[in-house]
Amino acid sequence: MPALDTEASSGPVDASPAGPASPVADSSSATPAAATVAAPAPVAAPAADTAPVPGAGPATGTVRVTDTSSAAAPPAEPAAPAAPGERSERSERSDATKLSPGDPGHGRMRLALFAAGLSTFALLYSTQALLPEISQALHAAPEQASWTVSGATVGLAVAVLPLAALSERFGRRRMLTVSLAVAVALALVIPFAPSLPVLIALRTLQGAAVAGVPASAMAFLSDEVRARHLVGAVGLFVAGNSVGGMSGRILTGWVTEAWGWRAGLGAVAVTSLLCAVAFRLLVPPARHFTPAPLHPRRVAATVRAHLGNPLLLRLYAIGLLFMVVFGAVYTVIGYRLVAEPFGLSQGLVGSVFAIYLVGTAASATAGRLNARLGRRGTLYLGIGTASAGLLISLADSLAAVVAGLVLITAGFFAGHAVASGSVSRTAAHGAAQASALYQMSYYVGSSLGGALGAVAFAAAGWAATVALALGAMVLAAGITLYASRRAAVPARA
Repeated sequence: MPALDTEASSGPVDASPAGPASPVADSSSATPAAATVAAPAPVAAPAADTAPVPGAGPATGTVRVTDTSSAAAPPAEPAAPAAPGERSERSERSDATKLSPGDPGHGRMRLALFAAGLSTFALLYSTQALLPEISQALHAAPEQASWTVSGATVGLAVAVLPLAALSERFGRRRMLTVSLAVAVALALVIPFAPSLPVLIALRTLQGAAVAGVPASAMAFLSDEVRARHLVGAVGLFVAGNSVGGMSGRILTGWVTEAWGWRAGLGAVAVTSLLCAVAFRLLVPPARHFTPAPLHPRRVAATVRAHLGNPLLLRLYAIGLLFMVVFGAVYTVIGYRLVAEPFGLSQGLVGSVFAIYLVGTAASATAGRLNARLGRRGTLYLGIGTASAGLLISLADSLAAVVAGLVLITAGFFAGHAVASGSVSRTAAHGAAQASALYQMSYYVGSSLGGALGAVAFAAAGWAATVALALGAMVLAAGITLYASRRAAVPARA
């Protein structure tokens, strides 16, 4: 699943004029995007323009060219107020010293972040395609083995906000390097896990380590790359997320078929090690980072304010519910496809995850759909598409299952794009923390979906997993309908 799967998350966004709208507040203007966490800045700053992000993956999204602060209190008065236009001139001079095409470090920066994204999301979901094999080898029920995936996403959800704050103090480049090093070191140990509890514990630690990449990558690019070239740099990182999330599952599937699940995890570990080494060799020094003191109380105050905002809470809930569907379906689908009447090999089961490419197309289309249907209209379309896919997947036909997965994936990415992109628009301040909270809810949804979907499958088969996922879509539709009615009240007044 997503990238950042994210896996994933995703896709180009329509950079319409900024405004406070959200899918639960205004359907007339739209800027869908996938969510990516930007690290919090130490002091409040004027809202920056958002840049559209190409590509797809479970952890993709918009990045603000200049990050906003999470400060609960206003910043101190400057000693000498800048003359009119002086601050913008300083900003332009600062931007002119950043990387742009043709500079020696620009290409290296893009490739380094591509390698980091590929490694991160290959590791995060490395066990998902292997769950039937892990269940058989370790004598574990589906609901137990599913925690090798859910544990990793829980670790990421818990760690992403603290690591974003730490990156402000110790540096994005350092955070990226340490996170990749720890995650890869754990990856080299994981294939030798002697039991399921040990495997789950190691995977949970690995998810927490991986969180440093989405917590730091976008802010690092924003610090070091010129604003006009930021979209291309972010797009390549997003591509790494998507390719890593998909290829990691496919690679483990085919290697597992030949040599077993431990060899499959070992192959991902070696691939990620090579990516981490490439990142370290390629990444240029940080030239524009200024360490900032940690302000836990300010961050906590901003988080409390966001959690008290009904608009943001609805967006977080919608993202969580969409991810429940995605996590449930892709965690359990392997068990269904290796059993009768399908009887697919482990390699073919892994190849099913190539359907992730549908997410790229769905994300690319989300902006155009949003312009026609509005935000809530696009949400309803995503919910309807995913629900139709779930119903089609009930048929005992491989063609029907594949078609159902295509629709589920397209609906998920469309809904996720609208919800995540609206978070940064809705947050009046502390946009980095607002996005981090969305990402937390997103991965909590992944964990819940994987765990509950496996429990349902073990109890009553694929139909029970589909029922769970349809229930999540009904709740998402109810939240959207509630918001539509609330938005209609002022219009009638």
